[in-house]
Amino acid sequence: MVKYGKTISELVQYDHNDVPGLIKLSASVGWDYDEHEIGTVMSSGKIFGHKNTEGHIVSSAAIIPYDTNLASIGMVIVNKEYRGLGLGKTATLKCIESVSKDTSIMLIATEEGKPLYEKMGFKTADSVHKYLCENYIDTTKPLNNSDVIIEEFNGVNFNNILKLDEEAFGDRRSHFLMNRIKQSEKCFVVKDKNGTIIGYGLSILGPINLILGPIVASDHQTASLLIDKLSSEYQGKLRIDVPAGKDEFMLFLKKRGFVKVNQPPIMVINSVTLPPRNKTLFGIAAQIFG
Repeated sequence: MVKYGKTISELVQYDHNDVPGLIKLSASVGWDYDEHEIGTVMSSGKIFGHKNTEGHIVSSAAIIPYDTNLASIGMVIVNKEYRGLGLGKTATLKCIESVSKDTSIMLIATEEGKPLYEKMGFKTADSVHKYLCENYIDTTKPLNNSDVIIEEFNGVNFNNILKLDEEAFGDRRSHFLMNRIKQSEKCFVVKDKNGTIIGYGLSILGPINLILGPIVASDHQTASLLIDKLSSEYQGKLRIDVPAGKDEFMLFLKKRGFVKVNQPPIMVINSVTLPPRNKTLFGIAAQIFG
């Protein structure tokens, strides 16, 4: 395929042999995908894109379909030397075409990508708040709640976590969640006095940040307990993406040293709204996973 003097491949689906090239592509735009993150994306969904005549990856877009009628698109990247050729649009359309027409599709847009998605029919439905932290501040008064117990997940009762996640996120995502827990640095569950799991939280160790999420809890105090548990012993940079409407929780994050850096829109197609959620999602898994 030749476009404006640049020869590129037909659209391809990437496999594990393409992971190094995808890491290089993401780094070229300042994103910190590593082999573990891309492995989870590939194990949970599909990544499409183009290569140049030298076999170097010059575009990508990924889709992660969940269990019923929702999918998430992310990792839409085009090498700066190949922009303006429609590669990002072509790869994104392939993602959309890879799932059934009645599947609602969501994505979290960059400021640069939003006009493209609007032209494709995506509508803004909500937003998330991106927070970064250089060093976690745990010198303030420790949080405590005698009504709950937080402990490491031992692999038992995965279906309890899955149900909590489904009600919080708006769709069942069994395959992804199992892969994400395997990838996690830590996975904690919150139990009530009867030993019933009522919340959970993950941390994912990336090349730059410790990513916190998903965080699912019955209230902001319990979500804050999970953040303290996941973060207090970590020395380094952290990141969390918080759904809109979690004002008290975001105040807690600021006290712990987090700074809000932007508020990207959540956009949807084949729907006008996000699926119903029960307001217990305090931190998303990552922007690619919705």
